[in-house]
Parts: sequence; C-alpha cells; structure tokens
Amino acid sequence: MKVVDSCGWLECLAGGPNAAFFAPVLEANDGTLVVPALCLYEVMRNMLNWTDQRQALSAVAVMKEATVVPVNTELALGAAILSSELKLPIADSIILATARSCGVVLWTQDAHFELVDGVHYIAKGTV
Repeated sequence: MKVVDSCGWLECLAGGPNAAFFAPVLEANDGTLVVPALCLYEVMRNMLNWTDQRQALSAVAVMKEATVVPVNTELALGAAILSSELKLPIADSIILATARSCGVVLWTQDAHFELVDGVHYIAKGTV
C-alpha cells in the first residue's frame, strides 16, 4: 500500500515534469492506494485555482476510489508529535501520520520529506 502526497496528485493532473514518477502508483488501481482526507482538500483547493468546480470534483472523485482515511483523534495527536519532531507544517504532518498509521510508504516531491524514513522522495522537476 502507499500514499501519494497532494503534490503528486497535482503533478499528474497538471502533467508536470515528475508526473511519470507518480503515475504508476496512481494508475495501478489495485486497492493499495490510501488517500489522507486532507489530500482531498488540498487537491480540490488547488484545482479550483486552475479550472472550474466540475473538473475539480471530477479529480477528487478519482481520488475517492482509493481508501480515504479521515483525520481522527489518534491521527491528529500522532501528526502533532511528527510536526514537533520533524518541524513539519500541519498538512505535511497529517499526511505523514496517515501513511505511518497505515504502515505504507509516502510518495512525494515535497522537500520537507527528503530525508524522512518511510518516504519515497523525488526532487521537484527532476524527471
């Protein structure tokens, strides 16, 4: 199983230079993809800056085909600990906490995660 950070979803949706890094994970559609609920928010919010609401909702509908993990008390507290230990912003700490709570690898191009265990990282614009 794996989690793709919001930046990975957006990279694929925008056809960015690292889309090929994320596409195999997102296109596998084999029941192994976990989506933190916060990623739904981030993708929807960003897509509304590029396109209309209908297309943004269409992208989020694809994400919802995976296993969506809501933020609960345990996850929120775990994210707070990760945020404190790793100096991560709130969204990044929630996404990492979700991946860790599910025992999966986080795929991202967010530089905050470059040296973090359990993360498959690629620098922005490197492929």
